[in-house]
Amino acid sequence: MYFAALLARTEDGWEASDTELDNVETLTDLADLAREAAVDDDTVVALLEQEDAWFGVVRVDGDDDPRIFVSNAAAASRSSYGSLLTDELLGRDETVEDDLDSLDLDGTEDGEPGAQDAETEVDDQTGAPVPTGPLGDPALLDDLGVGEKDLLALERDALSEIADALGCTDVLEAVR
Repeated sequence: MYFAALLARTEDGWEASDTELDNVETLTDLADLAREAAVDDDTVVALLEQEDAWFGVVRVDGDDDPRIFVSNAAAASRSSYGSLLTDELLGRDETVEDDLDSLDLDGTEDGEPGAQDAETEVDDQTGAPVPTGPLGDPALLDDLGVGEKDLLALERDALSEIADALGCTDVLEAVR
């Protein structure tokens, strides 16, 4: 089961809205949805999770590119909504398939010795390596009260802990 919410920063605090991801197919779609929820081009934080398997945070500040963090890239890449984030972070483009995508930087092809390290899984669809741990920008909430170390240490109930640090627990729980 998925949960997604948008937290829009306002001069009076944070406003939360339940987010339907049915029409969201790309990170650009999610960023556009976040920008629509923004008040005066201020910060919007999209929080996503799948039943304690992984959580993701997308931060949108005005027209800047979204900043992304995923707690477990391998688990997220196996889910439809999580793959929106991991595909972007891993530089994947679903519309373009290229034989060069299967080459590692050292020139080895996936599956050959040296092509993957011990902390990766292989994506079932693409055969590309996916990290089993965090991926993205763990410092994306530093200025909002959730430091990099704190974000990396979160596991169960991560979204509630993030909301608590942002000072908007009640607002988030109202849309849960």
